[in-house]
Amino acid sequence: MNKFSCVRQENAEENPKTDYNIFVDSHELLDNRISTTKTFRYRSPAEIFTKTQVIEMKKVYCLYRVSTTHQVEYSQNTDGDIPMQKTACHEFADRQGWTIVKEFYEKGVSGYKVSANDRDAIQDLKKAAEKGEFEILLVFKFDRLGRIESETPFILEWFVAHGIEMWSTKEGQQKIETRTDKLINFLRFWQAGTESENTSQRVTTAMRQMVQAGQYVGGVTPYGYCTVKSGKISKHGRELQQLMIHEQEAEAVRLIFEKTVHEGYGSHRMSQYLSDHGYRTHNGARFQYNSINRILSNSIYCGYIRFGEVISPRREDLQIIDDDLFMAAQYILQQRKEKEHDKRHIAMNTKGHTLLSGNLFCGHCGSHMIASSWWDRYTRADGTKVDRKRYRYLCYHKARKLCECEGASAYTADRIDAVILDLIRTYLERIKTTPKDLAIERKYRQHLKELQSRKRQLEKEHEAIARRLQGLTDEIGRSLTGDSRFDTDTLADAIKRAREDLTRNEELSAKCAQELTEQATLTEGLDGKYGQFRSWAEVFDRASREEQKMIVCQLIQRVEIQKGYEITVDFNPTYEQFFGEAEPNQETNPNDKTDRDAG
Repeated sequence: MNKFSCVRQENAEENPKTDYNIFVDSHELLDNRISTTKTFRYRSPAEIFTKTQVIEMKKVYCLYRVSTTHQVEYSQNTDGDIPMQKTACHEFADRQGWTIVKEFYEKGVSGYKVSANDRDAIQDLKKAAEKGEFEILLVFKFDRLGRIESETPFILEWFVAHGIEMWSTKEGQQKIETRTDKLINFLRFWQAGTESENTSQRVTTAMRQMVQAGQYVGGVTPYGYCTVKSGKISKHGRELQQLMIHEQEAEAVRLIFEKTVHEGYGSHRMSQYLSDHGYRTHNGARFQYNSINRILSNSIYCGYIRFGEVISPRREDLQIIDDDLFMAAQYILQQRKEKEHDKRHIAMNTKGHTLLSGNLFCGHCGSHMIASSWWDRYTRADGTKVDRKRYRYLCYHKARKLCECEGASAYTADRIDAVILDLIRTYLERIKTTPKDLAIERKYRQHLKELQSRKRQLEKEHEAIARRLQGLTDEIGRSLTGDSRFDTDTLADAIKRAREDLTRNEELSAKCAQELTEQATLTEGLDGKYGQFRSWAEVFDRASREEQKMIVCQLIQRVEIQKGYEITVDFNPTYEQFFGEAEPNQETNPNDKTDRDAG
């Protein structure tokens, strides 16, 4: 900075309001820095001195961040909204005589959950710092940089190491010159991380309590429902919403479940069916297959509001689908996810003419059997020409010469289907006189206890990992002061591994909780399974081919066919337990008196 030669200059600077009038004459960019020319006129009874001073102004970048999209616009009830942050930074810069030349916005980005490596604004600022594009980074509060105590202190240090002055409108400048500076820097973000964690826990706890009380906690409104004003006001001044059934959409929801379970509609076929029949989504768009899958897997349609592992008591005013239909849909969805054919028993396609699909296997090589058709053309003894379409089952491996299968190349579908239909009818007749055994309930409850034990074990492991992570986090402060036995890189790797272990544990816990919920529901719905079986016995002969195929898929787990039409049938254990004294595995060898050979 140039100095004045005026004798009274220093005294004048101490009291500029009485001794000086300051006029900003011009601004210009010199050598990538802002140069401001100011004219100082000094007044005294006898004379006026005028001197011109050129001050190099530092370039300032600003970062504004809010954690949720609700905070993007101004709100009197929320501290730290983007308009408020921007106003505070501009006022602070004006007081310092700085000029803000660029601003970065992060809308709906959590500084506690999202790493700096995944935040575009932080990465862009680091690139600009490396190029020397600015000298000061100004934020409303330093926690706008982030709230991860194992990461954010080092982000601030990185900027300082690259010659950037770090300023906050609330905390002033943070320097990194001494160990005390480093410790203060770490403690600040440790406190910010703790506040975020406490806030997260408070919000999560509050939402869990709301769900446990059967209250709607917001989010995307599920298809089949609409939101209406509840008349209640939140502490943030917003009117709370509540769910209610949208009758027209609920009709489509019932259709989705019924056609999936009873007729075997897949998600693509179902979305096409709804769109062709005039049904539309909330936004008036045609249905997509992923929308169908989300609807089929959402327990809200049984009247249960869910938040993580917490499930509300049944809200009968929100129930669209009964439990048995919902659980049948879950079984179908799980089966369709199976990539291995020997584990999948549900038909992937029910539009074909054959009865078995997905659960028929070659008894020689174990390959799944596929349905095929051919035109059977021949002339009878009286000269009549016959031309009809017939169906057969082919061994997938043998048909494509993938292995040396000793079985037949093809089996007539009508013969196999007739055997299965007769067998199914026999068991459906038997179920009408078979009482439900109490031992069945004991078996289900034993599995339920095993899942509960597994859940408790995972909870203990979670506590141990959390303690390990906390110990490593506490070590960061000692590392910054040089008192730790770990260096920074080793400590960062250890924290990363602990976080990964914690994530895996939480995933396993969530899966176990899901299985526990499903098993509990299954145990409670045992009467429903029995009732389902009884209802199939009443409607089977009147059902369409698609409906019969879905009943067979749910009753029969696996059918194996060997040379000579030796058929082995394994029933689904869920329904096998209702068969009374019947043998679980049935073998038969049908006569071939009328059918022509399939190939």
